[in-house]
Amino acid sequence: MMTFQDIKLEVIEAGRDVLLLITGGEAHIGATSTAYWHDGQCQVETIAIPHHKEHTLTESIAERAANQLQCTVSVVMGIHYDNLNKAQILQISDRVEELFQQFLQSYNH
Repeated sequence: MMTFQDIKLEVIEAGRDVLLLITGGEAHIGATSTAYWHDGQCQVETIAIPHHKEHTLTESIAERAANQLQCTVSVVMGIHYDNLNKAQILQISDRVEELFQQFLQSYNH
């Protein structure tokens, strides 16, 4: 059984803004989402590489982080494992969420 413990979340500070790099398995760039503040509202822009599904996670993570941290947040994600079933994809999603929650709880901005 795969535990996906090699999935990691790296934090890169860019002034007051934050870049989150989330990779696992065969690391790559599958999607990038940036959440930023404009006219008092949080907006999210996403670029998804064709045939990749990471944007289903990056958009929500970027928006939630920007709302909590009150800054611009970019999330770059690339996670690839061969021949995953639906249960394993859900495990990956859960692992990413676990890492994201750990980041939110421990990050001092």
